[in-house]
Amino acid sequence: MEMEEKNPLLFLSELQDFIEKRHEEMPEGSYTTSLFKDGLNRMAQKVGEEALELVIEACNGTDERMIYEGSDMLYHLIVLLTSKGLRIEDMARELQERHNPGWHKH
Repeated sequence: MEMEEKNPLLFLSELQDFIEKRHEEMPEGSYTTSLFKDGLNRMAQKVGEEALELVIEACNGTDERMIYEGSDMLYHLIVLLTSKGLRIEDMARELQERHNPGWHKH
Protein backbone atom coordinates (compact mmCIF):
# COMPACT_ATOMS: atom_id res chain seq x y z
CA MET A 1 0.00 0.00 0.00
CA GLU A 2 1.46 3.33 -1.10
CA MET A 3 1.60 6.19 1.38
CA GLU A 4 -0.16 9.34 0.25
CA GLU A 5 2.34 12.17 -0.15
CA LYS A 6 1.41 15.17 1.99
CA ASN A 7 2.22 18.76 1.19
CA PRO A 8 5.49 19.41 3.08
CA LEU A 9 4.16 22.84 4.15
CA LEU A 10 1.65 21.05 6.38
CA PHE A 11 4.60 19.63 8.33
CA LEU A 12 5.34 23.13 9.67
CA SER A 13 2.10 22.98 11.68
CA GLU A 14 2.94 19.47 12.88
CA LEU A 15 6.43 20.63 13.84
CA GLN A 16 5.00 23.49 15.86
CA ASP A 17 2.58 21.10 17.57
CA PHE A 18 5.62 19.01 18.55
CA ILE A 19 7.52 22.09 19.75
CA GLU A 20 4.49 23.22 21.81
CA LYS A 21 4.44 19.77 23.44
CA ARG A 22 8.13 20.19 24.29
CA HIS A 23 7.31 23.60 25.77
CA GLU A 24 4.60 22.08 27.97
CA GLU A 25 6.56 19.00 29.07
CA MET A 26 10.12 20.43 29.07
CA PRO A 27 11.81 17.00 28.88
CA GLU A 28 15.44 16.90 30.02
CA GLY A 29 18.04 16.39 27.32
CA SER A 30 15.96 18.03 24.59
CA TYR A 31 17.60 20.79 22.53
CA THR A 32 14.21 22.50 22.23
CA THR A 33 13.79 22.43 26.02
CA SER A 34 17.23 24.03 26.40
CA LEU A 35 16.17 26.86 24.08
CA PHE A 36 13.05 27.55 26.15
CA LYS A 37 15.09 27.47 29.35
CA ASP A 38 17.68 29.89 27.90
CA GLY A 39 14.95 32.50 27.40
CA LEU A 40 13.64 34.94 24.84
CA ASN A 41 16.89 36.76 24.10
CA ARG A 42 18.72 33.52 23.32
CA MET A 43 15.89 32.26 21.12
CA ALA A 44 15.83 35.53 19.18
CA GLN A 45 19.62 35.47 18.89
CA LYS A 46 19.48 31.96 17.39
CA VAL A 47 16.98 33.13 14.74
CA GLY A 48 19.39 35.95 13.83
CA GLU A 49 22.42 33.66 13.74
CA GLU A 50 20.67 31.16 11.50
CA ALA A 51 19.37 33.95 9.24
CA LEU A 52 22.93 35.21 8.80
CA GLU A 53 24.16 31.70 7.98
CA LEU A 54 21.35 31.43 5.41
CA VAL A 55 22.42 34.70 3.79
CA ILE A 56 26.07 33.58 3.67
CA GLU A 57 25.10 30.29 1.99
CA ALA A 58 22.82 32.12 -0.47
CA CYS A 59 25.67 34.41 -1.53
CA ASN A 60 28.67 32.08 -1.35
CA GLY A 61 27.48 28.54 -0.78
CA THR A 62 25.47 25.78 -2.35
CA ASP A 63 21.71 25.43 -2.71
CA GLU A 64 21.90 22.38 -0.43
CA ARG A 65 23.61 24.36 2.36
CA MET A 66 21.18 27.26 1.86
CA ILE A 67 18.22 24.89 2.38
CA TYR A 68 19.96 23.42 5.45
CA GLU A 69 20.57 26.82 7.08
CA GLY A 70 17.12 28.08 6.08
CA SER A 71 15.59 25.05 7.77
CA ASP A 72 17.59 25.83 10.92
CA MET A 73 16.31 29.41 10.80
CA LEU A 74 12.69 28.29 10.33
CA TYR A 75 12.93 25.82 13.23
CA HIS A 76 14.32 28.49 15.57
CA LEU A 77 11.66 30.96 14.37
CA ILE A 78 8.93 28.44 15.25
CA VAL A 79 10.49 27.97 18.71
CA LEU A 80 10.51 31.76 19.16
CA LEU A 81 6.89 32.05 18.00
CA THR A 82 5.87 29.26 20.39
CA SER A 83 7.53 31.04 23.30
CA LYS A 84 5.40 34.12 22.51
CA GLY A 85 2.16 32.11 22.18
CA LEU A 86 2.08 32.61 18.41
CA ARG A 87 1.85 30.15 15.53
CA ILE A 88 3.50 29.82 12.13
CA GLU A 89 -0.06 30.06 10.76
CA ASP A 90 -0.18 33.64 12.08
CA MET A 91 2.65 34.51 9.70
CA ALA A 92 1.00 32.62 6.85
CA ARG A 93 -2.20 34.59 7.49
CA GLU A 94 -0.24 37.87 7.43
CA LEU A 95 1.30 36.96 4.08
CA GLN A 96 -2.13 35.94 2.78
CA GLU A 97 -3.57 39.33 3.82
CA ARG A 98 -0.69 41.13 2.10
CA HIS A 99 -1.62 39.38 -1.12
CA ASN A 100 -5.05 41.07 -1.12
CA PRO A 101 -5.29 44.01 -3.53
CA GLY A 102 -6.52 46.40 -0.81
CA TRP A 103 -3.69 45.65 1.64
CA HIS A 104 -1.64 48.58 2.90
CA LYS A 105 1.56 48.34 4.91
CA HIS A 106 1.07 49.34 8.57
